[in-house]
Amino acid sequence: MSNLKILYAGTEVDPFLSTSKLAHLLRTLPLAMQDRGMEIRIFVPRFGIINERKNRLHEVVRLSGINIAVGDDEKPLVIKVASIPTARMQVYFIDNDDYFHRKTGLVDKNNQFYADNDERAIFFSKGVLETVKKLGWAPDIVHCADWMTGLMPLYLKTTYKKDPIFKDAKSVFTVCNSEYADYKFADDLVEKAKMLDIDDEMLTALRSADCRGFIRCGMQYADTVIKYPETYGDDMNALFQEHQQHKQLAEIGLEPAEDVLNAYHDIYNALLH
Repeated sequence: MSNLKILYAGTEVDPFLSTSKLAHLLRTLPLAMQDRGMEIRIFVPRFGIINERKNRLHEVVRLSGINIAVGDDEKPLVIKVASIPTARMQVYFIDNDDYFHRKTGLVDKNNQFYADNDERAIFFSKGVLETVKKLGWAPDIVHCADWMTGLMPLYLKTTYKKDPIFKDAKSVFTVCNSEYADYKFADDLVEKAKMLDIDDEMLTALRSADCRGFIRCGMQYADTVIKYPETYGDDMNALFQEHQQHKQLAEIGLEPAEDVLNAYHDIYNALLH
C-alpha cells in the first residue's frame, strides 16, 4: 500500500533541532516513506531554541487560534510551518507563548528539567490532533516518537476515536531511553491529562507522575510498539515482555539503513490488514 497517509509526531527533527539520533530518524524515515509514495505530515514542538528567521518559520493563521485545555487552564495554539531543505516536506510546529518561547528545549540553561514539561507534552499531543482535524487530513498511521507523545495513542483510542478524521487511524509508539525518565511531575498530572471519554483507570500508567509514565501510557494504547536496541531497566523490560504477548512489539535500530526502512514500511502496511 504505497498511498498511506502517515502522521509523525516527535520532540525534534533535523535540521531545525537535533540533539539526538531520533531527530535524524524523524527526518530520514518520513522522507523514505514519501519516496515510496506515502503522504506525510510531521509535527514537533516549536521550542524557543529554534531560530525562526534562519529556518523560515511562518505562522499559518487559518490553523491557529484554537484553545487547548490543560487541566483547568486553556492556552491558545499557534501553528507555524517550515520546509525541510531539499526534501519537499513541510514540518508543522506546535507553538504557545507560555510553553515554547524559552530559549532552550526540555531543560533550562542550568540543565534542569522544566517542571511543566508534563503540561507541554499534554498541550503538544492535543495540539497535534486538533490541528490535523482542522486540516481535514485523515491519517492511516499516527507514529508517535519518544515520551512527549505518549498520550497520543490513548487520545486516539478514546476522545478522538469517533471523529471521522481519526476513526480508522492506527498508532505506532516508539520507545527510547530518556535521561529524565525518573523526573517527578506535580501530583495533578492525571487530572491535567484527562479528556472526554477518559476515566481515571485509563490513566493508571501516569500515576507515577514521571516521564516513564508517559512511556507506559504510549505502550499501553498504541497498536504497535517499537523499541530501540538499547539497555533498559527491569521495569521497562517487564513492560516489553507483557506487551509482546498481546500486541506487536518490534525492535528496530536507530540508523535509517535500508533494512530498517523496510522494517518500518512492513509494520505500517501490516497494521492496516
